[in-house]
Amino acid sequence: MEELKSLQERLRQQRPVEWDQLPDFALYMDQVLSYMDRQVIRFDDADGLTAAMVNNYTKSGLVPRAEGKKYNRDHLAYLTAICVLKQVLSAKDIDLLIRESVGREKDVRRGYEDFCVALDKVLNETADEIDVRSNEHLAYDAIHFALLSYASGIACSRYVALLRQQKEAEQALQPKKGKKEND
Repeated sequence: MEELKSLQERLRQQRPVEWDQLPDFALYMDQVLSYMDRQVIRFDDADGLTAAMVNNYTKSGLVPRAEGKKYNRDHLAYLTAICVLKQVLSAKDIDLLIRESVGREKDVRRGYEDFCVALDKVLNETADEIDVRSNEHLAYDAIHFALLSYASGIACSRYVALLRQQKEAEQALQPKKGKKEND
C-alpha cells in the first residue's frame, strides 16, 4: 500500500533537527509555531502546536519564559520534546521527565541530543515493524500497533511512578527549610 510506504518513509527520515541546526537567533511566537510543524511528524492540523499551548506550557513551568517575547534554542528543544511526549503522557509526567532528562536541572543541549537519539531509534524500529506486517489486513496491523502502544504505555507508567517515588524519597531525606538541625 502506497500510504503505508509513505508513512514508513517519514518514520525513517523525518526527524527533529540536531542541536547545532536549531536557529541560533531568537524567534517570535508565529515563527516558533511554524518551525515546530517541521520538528515532529504530523498528518493534520488537529495535533499542531498553538500559541495558547505554548503559553500554558510556560505558565505551568514546562517551558522557560520567553525572553522579551522571543524564543531561543532551549525553548525549541523543550517544545520539541513536549510535542512528541504530549501524545502519550500527561503534562505532570512530561514535567517530571523533562526535569530529569531534557532540561532545567540538566544541560538542555545534552538532554535534547539524548532525546533525539532515543526518538530516532524508536521511529526506525516502528518503520521496521511496518516491513514485517503483511499490510493486507489493516485492522490486524492497527491492533498490533495499538497493543505495542498499550504495552509501552504500561511500562512507561511504571517507570514514571518509580521515578516519582525515587524523587519523593530523595526529598524526604533533605533537611527541611527553616528547621534547625538539632530540633
